[in-house]
Amino acid sequence: MYGPDITFLGVPPCDLDALPPDADVVIVGAPFDGGTSHRPGTRFGPGAIRQACYLAHDGSRPSLALRVDPLRDLRVYDAGDVEMFSGDAAGAIARLEDAVHTVAATGAIPVVLGGDHTIAWPDATGVARQLGYGRVSLVHFDAHADTGDTEFGSLVGHGQPMRRLIESGAVRGDRFLQLGLRGYWPGPATLDWMAAQRMRSYEMTEIVARGLDDCLTEAFTIATDDCDGVFLSVDVDVVDPGMAPGTGTPEPGGLTSRQLLDAVRRCCYELPIAGIDVVEVSPPYDHAEITAYLANRVVLEALSAIARRRRGDPWNPRQPLLDGRGRSPAAEA
Repeated sequence: MYGPDITFLGVPPCDLDALPPDADVVIVGAPFDGGTSHRPGTRFGPGAIRQACYLAHDGSRPSLALRVDPLRDLRVYDAGDVEMFSGDAAGAIARLEDAVHTVAATGAIPVVLGGDHTIAWPDATGVARQLGYGRVSLVHFDAHADTGDTEFGSLVGHGQPMRRLIESGAVRGDRFLQLGLRGYWPGPATLDWMAAQRMRSYEMTEIVARGLDDCLTEAFTIATDDCDGVFLSVDVDVVDPGMAPGTGTPEPGGLTSRQLLDAVRRCCYELPIAGIDVVEVSPPYDHAEITAYLANRVVLEALSAIARRRRGDPWNPRQPLLDGRGRSPAAEA
């Protein structure tokens, strides 16, 4: 909807009305910031994420760590942006939900580029329409719980999508895993509601004390119990604003960009991912495109891990790329 008509790093374009039958992944843009409560600008996020790279936009990105080329080993297409007028929130999210369901119904994985976090509601619902309500677990990286009830008198907003998902039955509260929460919201009443839904929320103090890997391992055990797929929702404000300044509601004290990339890689390598969204990139506040570059790499890490998982062979993060003895153990794996 905004800016040049380009695809994610040069992958082939496609039409939602005639999706390629061989598609493994379909990228969808959700240029919506009608649900923001503070700084806007995330409507420009999809375009920024698609083009944030210094390499040629040639539809190829070999991963040094995982030894795959996710844009070629997977059949990745870009369906462009869903029309999402920020003045019509109800119509915008309905169109996005239909678009995501259209992708999921083909067996492809929808990867949605936001947009504010309002879009998680239609994104995960679109996947649940295909796999079944209550059959999708949700792993949610965010500084904020996004479980508010109403905001400025509206049920639709970026502080409420997770409550809407649980209330609708699309995602079960006891299969809802949140990582990176911190700061000074929500208050006791909302936390009580979350507890009643049996949500599992990992606040940053717990992550620091226990270690991110331990928290992820525990979360994965819950997420893969009695479910048919996992939806991964990544809000870039889970990262400390010193490393991700271009977002609407920055909260100091978050994950590092390295931690987020490693965590997303683990999620997509170890879990049966059925859908992904990456949200809250606000280019007007993004000094030197730091946040857009991070979001672009979140997508690439996710796709690389999915490609490696589908290859079916084990991956050891301790294995050297080059061993100093004239060979590449990673390439041989």
